[in-house]
This record gives sequence, C-alpha cells and structure tokens, in this order.
Amino acid sequence: MGGRRLRRAGRRRGGPRRAPGGGRPVNGWLLAAIVLLLGGTGPAILGVATGPVRRRVVAQNTGTLTACLVLLLLAQGYGRSAYLDSALVLAVLGPAGTLIYARLFAEELIADPPRGRSGDLLAVVAATAVVVPLCVVTDPGRATVKLLVIGALLVAGNLISSRALRHSPPAVPQSAEGAAGHG
Repeated sequence: MGGRRLRRAGRRRGGPRRAPGGGRPVNGWLLAAIVLLLGGTGPAILGVATGPVRRRVVAQNTGTLTACLVLLLLAQGYGRSAYLDSALVLAVLGPAGTLIYARLFAEELIADPPRGRSGDLLAVVAATAVVVPLCVVTDPGRATVKLLVIGALLVAGNLISSRALRHSPPAVPQSAEGAAGHG
C-alpha cells in the first residue's frame, strides 16, 4: 500500500514533463530552442569575442541567425505570436548589422576576407529545418505567411551579407572622406 501511495503522489508515467518550479510543460519546441540556444550561441559568442575580424563578423551573422531561429521555436513552444514579430524584426535588422560591420571593417576584410561557404549552407539548412516544421504545425493563415517570410529573409539576408563579407567594397581613403565631408 505504501508503494502505491508514493507512485500516486509522484509524477505519473507518460505525463508531460514539467519545467522546474512546476511551470508549463517542456514540449519539443522548447527543448529544440534550448538545444539551439546552447549549441549555437556559445560558439557564436566565442567567435565574436576572439580571433580575427573575418571570424568575428561571420560569428555575429551566425549569432543573429541562431537568435532568430530560437525566437521562432519559442513562439511555437509558448504559443505567443509576439515572438514571431521579434523574429521578423531580427531577420531584417540582423543582416543589416552585418553589412554595417562589413563597411566599418572593410580594410581588414579586404586584407583577410572570410573563407569558405559553410555559413551559407548553415543558414539554408538551419532556417529550413526550423521554418518548415513550424509551417506544418501552424494553421494556414497569416502566421504561416509570416513564418515563410521570416525564413526567406533569414536565408536571403545571410546569403547577401556573407557575399558582402567575401567581396567587401574598397575602403574610402581618409583624405577623400575628410574633403568630402567639409565641402
């Protein structure tokens, strides 16, 4: 009789896993967001904090992609559409930030441009792996269209910004820049 009482008082087998503190259940979307956050943000922060400029700028671009995908997974996991809006803003502003860095560090990037195209492949595979399943489970409508737009922005933005990093424009000489600003 004591064994039955303990089993009833404890967590039932097959029931949803609860978050620490008895909050909402941890579902697959939240678990995927946690894995992506830990597996993608750590290397991105390490890349941004150390190494040559070419690696730092690519790591910033990858970190933005990771953050946006985590927001998409959290939106589904918590059932909050506000995270979709945040992901949309980040999908637009993230590559723009990379392009600004490419312009600021043009001299360094011309001397030592990023190598390889693995970042391009990562962006396409990661965005597809997150956006397609989310579109499948989302009811047809505005949310699905928003997911597709975010996915397209992520892929296009990462492809454009990585191309800009490999083919940085020539830096404007300081003397020409100063003369143009005072004339």
